[in-house]
Amino acid sequence: MMLSNQTDAKVFQALHSGNLLALGILYDRYGEVVYRTALRMLGNAQEAEDLTQEVFLALRRRGSYDSKRGSMLVFLLTLTRSKAIDRHRQIRAQWQRVQKWFRSIPPESGSTLMDKAALKEMSDRVREALSQLSSEQRKVLEMAYYDGLSQSEIARDLNMPLGTVKTYKRKGLLKLRELLQDLVEQRW
Repeated sequence: MMLSNQTDAKVFQALHSGNLLALGILYDRYGEVVYRTALRMLGNAQEAEDLTQEVFLALRRRGSYDSKRGSMLVFLLTLTRSKAIDRHRQIRAQWQRVQKWFRSIPPESGSTLMDKAALKEMSDRVREALSQLSSEQRKVLEMAYYDGLSQSEIARDLNMPLGTVKTYKRKGLLKLRELLQDLVEQRW
């Protein structure tokens, strides 16, 4: 019988026996739903594609899948959710490092001319990056990080659903990370 006609458990077993065709079969069966879940959680098509690939590569390395504990779909969606949460944590940690770095810059009064020039250049870069965000993303990020408001407070103040605020914040942070990647990499 052809491998594509086998159950998920049998296909998974074939994958771990070294049959790479099995990975393609599982991808054909579940790739789209994993991608859509990743896209919904990350809000960025490129990030969702990367995460989908990461999920299926992890499946290849994964030691066991027990069909008695749940379907392959539930297994993959749980793995996707877990990896998406990890990515959110990474983004938040990077943003916190940027904030910490900005807070660690000494006041201008004691700075040298070069320090002032570097700070001005960096401030201009951040301002330019913020200007490239949508007005909603920029407003949400400014309220969160400049005004110190929680997402619930922002949702209330802007009269929009909490999920929308979270989406604007996540997409804004992803875009800032992309635009300011070289600054973050230089510092750490």
